[in-house]
Amino acid sequence: MTEDPFVAHRGLLFTVAYEMLGSAADAEDVLQETWLRWAGVDRSQVHDPRAYLVRAVTRQALNRVRALSRRREDYVGEWLPEPLLTHPDVADDVELAENVSLAMLTVLETLGPVERAVFVLREVFDMPYAEVAEAVGKTTTAVRQIARRARNHVTARQPRVSVSPTEHKAVTDRFLAALHTGRIQDLLELMAPDVVLIADGGGLTAAALAPVHGAELVARMLAGTDRAEDEAMLVWLNGAPAIRFESDHGRAAVSLVIENGRITRILATSNPQKLTRLDHPTRLRR
Repeated sequence: MTEDPFVAHRGLLFTVAYEMLGSAADAEDVLQETWLRWAGVDRSQVHDPRAYLVRAVTRQALNRVRALSRRREDYVGEWLPEPLLTHPDVADDVELAENVSLAMLTVLETLGPVERAVFVLREVFDMPYAEVAEAVGKTTTAVRQIARRARNHVTARQPRVSVSPTEHKAVTDRFLAALHTGRIQDLLELMAPDVVLIADGGGLTAAALAPVHGAELVARMLAGTDRAEDEAMLVWLNGAPAIRFESDHGRAAVSLVIENGRITRILATSNPQKLTRLDHPTRLRR
């Protein structure tokens, strides 16, 4: 029996929805809605199932974004994308790893829903402009303009220098060691002067409600955090080395943005509702 196209492309469809929403739970809901619609389609009329399903997921994701807008407005503190445990081999596809990174997903949050959809479909998945236009309900000319605007927006905000997984892991290891010592100087040596710490507790755990700017302030905050009883381990989150903390008080996931050997951004998630995908790797694919 030939495998159902939805099953065959599920990893791709999840990745599209997750990139558009930044939430695995919402991406799964979008896939469920897409599957229900796919089950009622006359397959003989579908000439390219992969393209059809990507369009369907995109439309459902756009509907979901609009429905979630109020929830985001009422969110307590900073909102970060949901981190996913991934296999290290995601990093083998450099472009995929860069685009599913928490740093990139945070940048994509600053785009409007249609701009984000166009960027994801065109820049990440290399879909033809005509197919992107059909997916978002715009003309091809409009989509080209939106894509250019979104690309410029993202380029201006994403890390300027790409870092190899080896370098990323080395800095992450040193950062973890510095957290354990609690020595401010060790932390300062790792961070860029204008480093930013963004914490997401969702109002459910203790976390800074606004970004913390500057190496001195961030280092003192981190040095004052008691992690003596925490179990910390290096893991791969969203295609890059990161840290998972486990304690009696809950868990946390910390991802680092690194440029020129220094940490420029620290993304710390402790909202338990966003930490349910840290035990089993999620399959991300293009």
